[in-house]
Amino acid sequence: MNSHLIIQGRAEQVLAGWPDACIDLIITSPPYDLIRTYRGLIQEQGDFPFEALAIQLARVLKPGGALVWVVGDSTDSEGSETLTSANQKIFFRERTGLLIHDTMIYEKTGPACPSKNKYFQTWEYMFVFKKGRNLTTFTPVEDRYNRWYKQKFSKVRTRRDKHGNMNLSEWDEEQGGQYGKRFNIWRYAVGAGNTTNDQFAYQHPAIFPEALAHDHILSWSKPGDLVLDPLCGSGTVLKMAILNGRRCIGIDVKPEYCELSRQRVEVAYNQLGFLRMV
Repeated sequence: MNSHLIIQGRAEQVLAGWPDACIDLIITSPPYDLIRTYRGLIQEQGDFPFEALAIQLARVLKPGGALVWVVGDSTDSEGSETLTSANQKIFFRERTGLLIHDTMIYEKTGPACPSKNKYFQTWEYMFVFKKGRNLTTFTPVEDRYNRWYKQKFSKVRTRRDKHGNMNLSEWDEEQGGQYGKRFNIWRYAVGAGNTTNDQFAYQHPAIFPEALAHDHILSWSKPGDLVLDPLCGSGTVLKMAILNGRRCIGIDVKPEYCELSRQRVEVAYNQLGFLRMV
């Protein structure tokens, strides 16, 4: 059985021909600040049509759907951070009508480019936008160990109210599970052998961990939903969508990256034991 589609082309142009509100979840990481040229594709800042793409993504997203935008900032020639991430976040809110559901952090186990004159940069933003006030799906990852599990206390101090008063509450040892909802800083091991076991995928210069895509897919979609990565690169989102029972579409302008994505999809079908139909 096939549940995927890979399209070679400019995402903003491909999406322009699609109907409104046809995608349940979008997960992607765009090129930013000329950190990567993607084999000559990005030479100048204007080469990536962010605004046109953002408008199309908001249009094709279903009401109640989520868009996960993984992005960071580089340092410009004057030694200042570019604020690319902030400008994109504001554009999504002010120009596309999407709401900012959460500003999450993708923390890496080590710095990719250690700096000599400031603390090492080990994270990127994961902006979660939503279309409309309420999300259709939220299934939180619950793997945070509860240190109070199976302990008994009385009059435990809890958080302050809006007036600054500290409230007290009772805690019973039967309350709370062993694991609770994860916080919004997600930490992943990166690099060869950690990001993916698909060695051929490292031909792409900027892949993010399979676990990151996996966790967002489980959080913001349900089985059978349609997941889009409009800048699919090495196909990480597509692979993890298939492995988790979602349908998926990937778009990339470079034929070689579309081929990488096809290979990642093949790996997913092989893991599931399906014979992919041509």
